[in-house]
Amino acid sequence: MEGVKRTVVGYSGGKELNPTYTAIKDSTEAILVEFDPDMVSYEAILDEWAKSHSPFFPQKCQYRSAIFYNSEEQREAALQVIGELQSKNEERKVYADVEPVSAFYRAEEYHQDFLSKQKSARRFQPF
Repeated sequence: MEGVKRTVVGYSGGKELNPTYTAIKDSTEAILVEFDPDMVSYEAILDEWAKSHSPFFPQKCQYRSAIFYNSEEQREAALQVIGELQSKNEERKVYADVEPVSAFYRAEEYHQDFLSKQKSARRFQPF
């Protein structure tokens, strides 16, 4: 997405320190998105989240849907996107939490660029 400077896979939303994939504790798998607001809006990123995400199933803490915000404006934008998603899918409940940003812990290296690594590995498998 143009305007996104980088993404980092990690863990957030918990109170316990230093979660890992095998000891995630009370955290949630998360993606930190650094973006240039002059090139892409927070709302556009939320719209992309809504298009590529399926928050219609309750999940345990590790896999729950959550949007973390830095300001009241971001919180309102997140609630609006979730409301729009719910109104387009009235027959299904949207399970997505909206919370202030908390400590973020970078995930293990094998989680970074995971889809690219999977596509690369598949290229070398004989079929």
